[in-house]
Amino acid sequence: MNDEDKNKLRDLINSNIKELKNSINLLSDTVKPVAPDNAIGRLTRMEAINAKSVSEASLRSARARLSKLEQALQNIDQQEFGICISCGEPIPFKRMLVMPETRMCVKCIDEQG
Repeated sequence: MNDEDKNKLRDLINSNIKELKNSINLLSDTVKPVAPDNAIGRLTRMEAINAKSVSEASLRSARARLSKLEQALQNIDQQEFGICISCGEPIPFKRMLVMPETRMCVKCIDEQG
């Protein structure tokens, strides 16, 4: 991977990290406990609890992706960055643009799956 591609990825990763941090802040507000007597407009308490569960899952997912993106940003200048950890072949740049935190090529992920 050349320096220009790494700079594009670095910018993309930084942008994704910023967006995820904003999302995490917003989601953090939606996962607060639901009070027993809480009825939010037309929502019942059970609907509020279900919505909270969905928000908690989204928050976990966002935090996990944020961690992977931060790790990718730390490793972007390493020689093995962009190399599949399974087969050792370069991960296509287009895949890296879609998932800059990926550590495996599509072929190896499909073989595992």
